[in-house]
Amino acid sequence: MMGLIDLILLSTFLSVSVTSETFDPMEGEALVIKCPTRSSSVKTTWVHMDTHKRVPAEEEGSRVFSIEQFLWFLPTSREDSGNYTCTTHLSNNHTKSYNMSVQVHSYKPGECFPNRIRYPNDTGRGKIVCPTIDNYKNATIVQWYKDCKPLQGQRYFKKEKYIYIENQTREDDGYYTCQFIYTHKGNVFNVSATRIFISGVKYSPLPPQIIFPKNKDIIEAELGAALSLKCRARLGIKKQPLAAVRWDVDNTPVESLVFSRFHEETHFFHGHEQVYYEETTLNITEVKQKDLQSNFTCIALNTMYNTRVTVTLQLKVQSKDGKIYDAYVIYPKNHTSEANFVEYFVYQIMPDILENKCGYTLCIYGRDIYPGEDAASAIETRMQKSRRLMLLLTHQLVNSKEDAYDQHLALYNALIQNDTKVILLEMEKIETYGKLQESLRFIIKQQGTIKWEEEHTVHPQSPNSKFWKQVRYHMPLTGRPSHLAGTR
Repeated sequence: MMGLIDLILLSTFLSVSVTSETFDPMEGEALVIKCPTRSSSVKTTWVHMDTHKRVPAEEEGSRVFSIEQFLWFLPTSREDSGNYTCTTHLSNNHTKSYNMSVQVHSYKPGECFPNRIRYPNDTGRGKIVCPTIDNYKNATIVQWYKDCKPLQGQRYFKKEKYIYIENQTREDDGYYTCQFIYTHKGNVFNVSATRIFISGVKYSPLPPQIIFPKNKDIIEAELGAALSLKCRARLGIKKQPLAAVRWDVDNTPVESLVFSRFHEETHFFHGHEQVYYEETTLNITEVKQKDLQSNFTCIALNTMYNTRVTVTLQLKVQSKDGKIYDAYVIYPKNHTSEANFVEYFVYQIMPDILENKCGYTLCIYGRDIYPGEDAASAIETRMQKSRRLMLLLTHQLVNSKEDAYDQHLALYNALIQNDTKVILLEMEKIETYGKLQESLRFIIKQQGTIKWEEEHTVHPQSPNSKFWKQVRYHMPLTGRPSHLAGTR
């Protein structure tokens, strides 16, 4: 009756793409960030992701505010450092979100401009544009600098927001800073922005940024079991000649550990606007007691400098019901180099809310099933150890043959064996369920779906938003306080 093999799910998630940009302004300068939307007529909301508060519109005396697709800091303060997201609301009820990271630097006499690595070179023809100046209406350039020294000489021709270098050579490679003044309602602010120039080279480095894991993350592990720790970092524009992402165990590089239980494997790919990423997985063949006292450090480095994060392990708590995970997450696998929202949702938003803030334990296919494991066996085992099955309903999932086994097994467990409850996350409004496979329609009739509706999700990364309250209602109880735990 169920016809499980021909499972039909539905509809893409919001046609959303997520990009990430980094800004490194000087403390006390003006900073105006533009949401990279193609249309200026759409509604745009800004949220400070560290506080989950919406950035308000401008009022008299406001220092930090938003106007349409722009976010304003007049001037910047160290307390402004953090992560911001702009979300554009399109006429077809779709949204697009963009992540902005702001790191405000204090001025220290004799130091070079701290934001020198923010803007990559966009041409090797000797024409350099002053970055972001278009965000500042009627701004006036005061001075250009090369490697923090005032730019002088007949080879440099300045016009409007550009500087032209005549007969450029390798000696012209470096960091070019434009310093300009900006006036807003009678108040005058300084602004500096820097662009790297590399003559004739098709790549540009960026400051290394580790996407995941986060510093001081605690990873659950089972003694005697295998474990994989993934580290992904942004390293530049296009493939970098000198860049690496690697792991240290107690300050010793994994590659230096002879006859070790630790092994690394590295992959690289390009994301939005040819941003170059590397991801290195530390595979531990067998977790031992001494690993629980070790520090595992991921280091990302390129020709500019390096950055690092450190994580530790703790024993995975075994429950009385024999389950390990609160939910097994089924979502469409992304095989392109372009990051999409579903991947961002599964790997960042969902763990942040359900694991970090609410205390649940999730099993996510691409994160918690390790290289070398038999996929079919691993999926079945993980599902049997999960209290819930969570399906993200997207059009990509419908057309993916790879996900059919997950879907078949999930509904078989839920409907035939009646062993595991299913939570359906409907990531886009669906007009009719008529085309859905009968078993899914049965689940929807019994309990409905949980709809991701951006207009009802004022703070989408808050566990107390409408969407996440509904998710937690269907999740099992956790050890967290009752106002954050599921109810059944």
